[in-house]
Amino acid sequence: MQLPTNDEHHPVAARFRDFIQHAPFPCVGAKSALSRGQMKIVVARDITSDRDDARIYPALLAFICRYRAQPNLFQSFAVLFEGPRTLSEEAFETALWQRVQSLSDTDRCLGQAYDPRVASDPDDPHFTLSLGGQGFFLVGLHPGASRRARRFETPALVFNLHDQFERLRAEGRYERLRAAIVDRDAAWAGTINPMLADHGESSAARQFSGRAVPDDWACPYRRGEGTPTWDAQQVAVDLASGAFVMRQMDS
Repeated sequence: MQLPTNDEHHPVAARFRDFIQHAPFPCVGAKSALSRGQMKIVVARDITSDRDDARIYPALLAFICRYRAQPNLFQSFAVLFEGPRTLSEEAFETALWQRVQSLSDTDRCLGQAYDPRVASDPDDPHFTLSLGGQGFFLVGLHPGASRRARRFETPALVFNLHDQFERLRAEGRYERLRAAIVDRDAAWAGTINPMLADHGESSAARQFSGRAVPDDWACPYRRGEGTPTWDAQQVAVDLASGAFVMRQMDS
């Protein structure tokens, strides 16, 4: 894995910020994250390839660590891919789940536990993706999306913390926020999003790509099983103690 980088000055990142700041864009949560300087952006190359996964995963872990240290509301992690820009909705959906599977496999191999507040089975109505022990609702965007709110110039994956939704619910703010987003999305697109569902009503997996999937749609993702290759807690202890540095010095 590679150390996280700061890609906020990349031209694609600048255009993504403009896209979110565009007045009709419906997600007021994303607008809040951006206005508060709480949207981390990583720019990768090809969403159909795994060659940047080793850079995306540690950047996501760093984002999680920052959130745990300062759990302010409206924080998001966005991965923007430079291409391809000609994917159909079905092809984009396939690429999205390939990236999800790859990141999840790495997560399991490193011994990261699944967020106990959500289900790991994508057929379960309480499913959501878990990485680094945190649940995420994933929002996919790409040029070929049928919904205007999902139609960005390049493929993109935005990771939104499940914990933040639960906190908003506990504060009595979630339903108002969700209603505002739904109304704004319908006003911009001209129709209500047919895939809308709340957590616990149907699997969030059906909403990740933005495609209107049929009733018999089957999610290709499965959380791997078996003994992890690494113990995440032990790796953290070893890093803190400088064990890996000492081993390099001894060799």
